[in-house]
Amino acid sequence: MFLSGLFIYPIKSLKGIALNEAKIERRGLQYDRRWMLVDTDNKFMTQREHPMMATIAVSIQPNGLQVEANGNGSITLPFEFEAASTVDVDIWQNICPAKIVDGEASAWFSDVLKFQCKLAYMHDDSERMVDPDFAISDDIVSFADAYPFLLATEASLAELNSRLAQKVGMDRFRPNFIISDSEAFAEDEWKTITIGSATFHAVKPSARCVMTTVDQDRGVKEGVEPLRTLASFRTRDNNVLFGQNLIAADEGKIVQVGDQLTVN
Repeated sequence: MFLSGLFIYPIKSLKGIALNEAKIERRGLQYDRRWMLVDTDNKFMTQREHPMMATIAVSIQPNGLQVEANGNGSITLPFEFEAASTVDVDIWQNICPAKIVDGEASAWFSDVLKFQCKLAYMHDDSERMVDPDFAISDDIVSFADAYPFLLATEASLAELNSRLAQKVGMDRFRPNFIISDSEAFAEDEWKTITIGSATFHAVKPSARCVMTTVDQDRGVKEGVEPLRTLASFRTRDNNVLFGQNLIAADEGKIVQVGDQLTVN
């Protein structure tokens, strides 16, 4: 088994970035979901309510993020910036402090999405804890839904697509790691995973939601698939499952596309 795909999503719910290599950090891969859009009540925003977010592209530049929206130009977000304010943001009823990026950025996103919002950044002193029922130690997470890393396999997607009238891409599930040459849904049983020299604990299958129905190219919801079909054979405890959530055993290591995968 090998790592065939590697992705980060620097701004939560915006378009992902395919990488050849990435650094492991406590919160997740470097830059992954360290930024997040919030509404006027400082509550997180996602494609669930704003599917157009899927069409906004992000790239990593030497000094910051470049963000582009079709028909709305682009904006550069420096890694180093003076925060307009520091506020407590709400993500899945977890409250954690974040820095609000200057008003120009918030105005740009508000104009693109036609919805009043602000851009928040999780600074290094902000610690959002992983659910203690599944944490390995004092684990923290970025603005990802719940866990620092998400793994999915090509075989599991192929099995799902074999049941669909219209196939979907892996981008519907927004994993960090894509694995080749496994059996379908073998990841359900993995406990410890090593990618190259980096080791991870598999802590919980990933529960999926309506966001999987958003076409990631057009930014629109496409009915009930693939969630309905997935629910027909992948439901456990009222959760529809696809992929495996991970916590890193240590930080600072580099993973690369092509790295071999071993599991226990």
